[in-house]
Amino acid sequence: MQGEHVTLVPLRQEHAEDLWNGTQDPTLWDYLFDGPYTDFETFQQSIIKKGSGQDPLFFAILDRTSGKALGYASYMRIEPAHRCIEVGSILYSSAFQRTIGATEAMYLMARHVFEDLGYRRYEWKCNALNEPSRRAALRLGFTFEGIFRQHMIVKNKNRDTAWFAMLDIEWPARKAAFEHWLPPSNFDAEGKQIRSLADFR
Repeated sequence: MQGEHVTLVPLRQEHAEDLWNGTQDPTLWDYLFDGPYTDFETFQQSIIKKGSGQDPLFFAILDRTSGKALGYASYMRIEPAHRCIEVGSILYSSAFQRTIGATEAMYLMARHVFEDLGYRRYEWKCNALNEPSRRAALRLGFTFEGIFRQHMIVKNKNRDTAWFAMLDIEWPARKAAFEHWLPPSNFDAEGKQIRSLADFR
């Protein structure tokens, strides 16, 4: 999946060094199922394992200019019979967060789900305490559907899960918003957005 700023490719071992260097802030791992990692070898093995699976299916997010891996994300809970799929296990390096490319990566994944794969429902789930993830879901155009209480135990702690979803009938409007927000004309000389993604929706 290729955009103007980022390209998404299958996650592989060769991406481990870039990802290791960009994710040393332990708070990046607070709401993920694994990490943080204390040594590169263990981290690299986790990348190899993630890259070998089919569900979740992981993609490395590469900067188009440098080719460096800036983060990863996956499709998970893949249910072709119901044409329902989830995006999750998202890890962005500290430098990649809140960039145009970070938003473009989510746009590319959503477009692939609805337009190439023909899915009806695209889900986003997160720990109910993860306010940044909840804000991100709403900003990207997902609709909040409720809280599943005591849904999981993650890292020996209770997780109430916030559920969000986007539907195929909503995608044309969401797509139009992304495609109005992403062009250079929506950003000033310092790279600051002129209009927000929500404005275009």
